[in-house]
Amino acid sequence: MKVTGVIQAGGRSVRMGGRPKALIELGGKSIIERVVAALTPAVDDVLIVTNTPDFYAFLGLPMVADVYPDHGSLGGIYTGLKAAGGGAALTVACDMPFLHPEVVKLVADRAGEGDVVIPRVGSQLETMHAAYGKACLPHIEERLIAGHLKIVGFFERVRVVEITEADVARFRDPHVAFMNLNTPDELERARALAAELG
Repeated sequence: MKVTGVIQAGGRSVRMGGRPKALIELGGKSIIERVVAALTPAVDDVLIVTNTPDFYAFLGLPMVADVYPDHGSLGGIYTGLKAAGGGAALTVACDMPFLHPEVVKLVADRAGEGDVVIPRVGSQLETMHAAYGKACLPHIEERLIAGHLKIVGFFERVRVVEITEADVARFRDPHVAFMNLNTPDELERARALAAELG
């Protein structure tokens, strides 16, 4: 199955003082460049969901604007999946600096096994590091129209395949692989980690 990598870059970064988190530099590269580098080897093509394309033009990747603006991550997942050339969209957030190509591949390789293929860490499903198949589109759209924006809200309507924490841990500590940056404190922690990981 052809899998399109989708980077969600639609957030407002309010807790980071309004500057796009994805453009913050970490270990000599912007976070979004790190995301692109981890995603590209594991998928067939990559696109960015963003309402501020000027910020990301330097990456030379196709970009699409939210079909349902102001509908949070669920709206971004829908937009990326609708635009995806592949049968599934492997969706990640633009502020995850420690994505691991092998963990991405773990999800991509299993994309055909369910409508949603998603890692679980403890009680948490990693909704922003998951593959969504085209069969999810009508169910997501129904939720968006109704204003129900919780990502897992449509999962009972589709086939969900979970990837275990132990499978992820073979390549990288899941708490590092799925870490995203929302606050200046988290950014400081990430800077220390980046130095540690090289």
